[in-house]
Amino acid sequence: MAIRTLGAKAAAALDQELMSTGSFSIDQLMELAGLSVSQAVFRLQPPAMGIRILIACGPGNNGGDGLVAARHLRHYGYQPTVFYPKRSKNELYQRLAKQLEDLDVPFVDNFSAAIGSTDHIVDAIFGFSFSGEVREPFPAVIQALEETQLPVTSIDAPSSWDIENGPPQSGTGSSFMPTALVSLTAPKPLVKHFKGRHFIGGRFVTPSIANKYGFDVPHYEGVDQVVEVDLTGMRL
Repeated sequence: MAIRTLGAKAAAALDQELMSTGSFSIDQLMELAGLSVSQAVFRLQPPAMGIRILIACGPGNNGGDGLVAARHLRHYGYQPTVFYPKRSKNELYQRLAKQLEDLDVPFVDNFSAAIGSTDHIVDAIFGFSFSGEVREPFPAVIQALEETQLPVTSIDAPSSWDIENGPPQSGTGSSFMPTALVSLTAPKPLVKHFKGRHFIGGRFVTPSIANKYGFDVPHYEGVDQVVEVDLTGMRL
């Protein structure tokens, strides 16, 4: 059975519904997303395997999810470092960055240099709303993600991928295949092109919302905020 997915327009509509009739705030959704990502990283990169985590953050919501994940990882005992070259002027993102600064989480300007002293990378650059060309300063960052031998975990979409059609046919990101993908709320159509470990994080979704948008909510164990699934969406 094929995994049921949520396209870009449906994902945007769902987010709006969650923040209107669902009564969630964007702060809540970002916090839950980042928490999910941090738990996936904990499974993929247990502290005994290395505690240095490099989080590459874009200027939008995907980057905000990465900032939240960095905070949780710091509290788990990891040593996160954040690459955040295009800081948003939005108050929410400024507060998330300030929380990391208060925890002495370093922000770095040279992504390629930072790769040399990390154990795991979180790709929080672009999410499901990405389209068009990758703009500066991110082409070199995505190229580094393509070339690194380190494990990479992408949030919702491997950066540069089209949400419907997967990796670009050529150019930046065409050979980017992260180690793991954390689909937020529900998998997106691009998962049919993905070959790594796949997690779903969306424990806040109600059955009525899932039914309306035509996707499945997996069974979450205990206090888990993520579920690892196979190519058909079955829990592993």
